[in-house]
Amino acid sequence: MTSDDELRQILDADTVAVVGCSTTAGKAAHDIPAYLQRHGYRVIPVNPFADEILGETAYDSLADVPEDAEIDVVDVFRPSEEAGGVVDDAIDRHESVGDVRSVWLQLGITDDEAGERAGEAGLAFVQDKCMKVEHARLLD
Repeated sequence: MTSDDELRQILDADTVAVVGCSTTAGKAAHDIPAYLQRHGYRVIPVNPFADEILGETAYDSLADVPEDAEIDVVDVFRPSEEAGGVVDDAIDRHESVGDVRSVWLQLGITDDEAGERAGEAGLAFVQDKCMKVEHARLLD
């Protein structure tokens, strides 16, 4: 369980890469990144089927995001069965580029084993929580 203080630390970020970011307004994977963007975060969309989302260049994968983007949080909008692979990509980027401080699995998305791997790699890990809800509750 992640404490409110730990959540505040994670939310004290500048750049959020959103894996599974949607082009469709009305979907959580679009509206939550839009909320984050309105609240001052730089949102980097990761979606292999889009060129641009929310006015930002979309990338096919986390590995395709330029190294100088300085990702703080990887926010995941993918099914639980795909979350482990995204967490592994975040760990790889953390180890190779030196950014990515935390991984956040959105509400309804869980992977305890991936969380253990993230922790072992030195990353903060949140699962089954909405970044927008927690931001509004703790910082707004």
